[in-house]
Amino acid sequence: MDALLIMVVSFIGYIFMYQVYGRFIGKKIFKLAQGAEVPSVVMEDGVDYVPTKKEVIFGHHFTSIAGTGPIVGPAIAIIWGWVPAMIWVFFGSIFMGAVHDFGALIISMRNQGKSIADYTSKYVNNRTRFFFFLIVFLELWIVIAVFGLVIAVVFAMYPTSVFPVWCEVAIALYLGYAIYKQGKSIITWSIIAVVLMYVTVFIGAVLPIKMPTIAGIPPTGVWTIVLLIYAFIASTLPVTTLLQPRDFINSHQLMIVMVLLMIGVVFSAFFANLSIVAPAVQMNPAQAPPMWPFLFITIACGAISGFHSLVSSGTSAKQVRYETDSLFVGYGSMLMEGALATLVIIAVAAGIGMGYVTKSGETLMGVAAWTTHYSSWAAAAGLGSKVAAFVDGSANMLAAFGIPASIAVVIM
Repeated sequence: MDALLIMVVSFIGYIFMYQVYGRFIGKKIFKLAQGAEVPSVVMEDGVDYVPTKKEVIFGHHFTSIAGTGPIVGPAIAIIWGWVPAMIWVFFGSIFMGAVHDFGALIISMRNQGKSIADYTSKYVNNRTRFFFFLIVFLELWIVIAVFGLVIAVVFAMYPTSVFPVWCEVAIALYLGYAIYKQGKSIITWSIIAVVLMYVTVFIGAVLPIKMPTIAGIPPTGVWTIVLLIYAFIASTLPVTTLLQPRDFINSHQLMIVMVLLMIGVVFSAFFANLSIVAPAVQMNPAQAPPMWPFLFITIACGAISGFHSLVSSGTSAKQVRYETDSLFVGYGSMLMEGALATLVIIAVAAGIGMGYVTKSGETLMGVAAWTTHYSSWAAAAGLGSKVAAFVDGSANMLAAFGIPASIAVVIM
């Protein structure tokens, strides 16, 4: 019941602070105006600058910032205890992360949709602009490499996820064509796209695709190469061709997953004795670095992440149709990511205690399950370990209301 209480209180807090604090910043600090000129309209080119409905751009922005970060960060930071992780995610996302994302979006929109590095010369100087570009370039290299590796590891660990993920690309391409070229209803075709996606999930559950070793390159390496090639192609296409419709589908999937997890928490709390098995605070976990400052480095996405400014100023600012939409897109998306990180914390702090299978095949429950998985920093910090903690914990909660584990794993 403690996990359910945490979810309910934090979600009410997010909604309340969006309505009060977010609107205060928009009205009093940024002075948003419905009729203000925006780059998506003034500089519309049909490629990068495209005025877009706020629901669609919200989906694009949310899924761009809420990748693997709000999952892998909390999944390892829980080793210091669930209380520090929860406090940082809740207050960090409201007072820092959401304000940062919102601000980066507004500043870019008021500077022709330029990236944060590009308009640095206007507010500082050209030398700073050069070094900012260098930092951004290196940061993007790191982000692309890490995200590529994370997805490659997921494909290798859960081959049942491969088929639906790649089918989504084809579905997104047609969705973009149907909406922007044929003028089809965005609501109708979004529903069709999501239904098709979940059909592929069921197919993927019985049709795992395992990548073999090719030319001495292990499966994760091959997948990483394939994903980097895909990322290059996707980034060079007009946003309405693949990125926007793909992220719109992803946003629906993320919302559905979050709703399923919320239902899972409720059912597990009432019918499966869901309770937090992680320690409230653990100052000195085995082999772990000190909580200060590493907690705040480990949980970036989900609390505050500088990378989000690149999304706000790199793509989203060129698609927001009205300046007033930026509150929903910039501030709202970050609070939604905070909500996702909250569900991740519940999954790895409580869900994992509902059943954890060790490498030897032994099934552990309760505190024993958590302490075995998080026996040390080395045991829990591996990419596979972090992903497994979230996926397994979430699957346990979904199983509480009848979703088979094999399907739950693919959905996650």
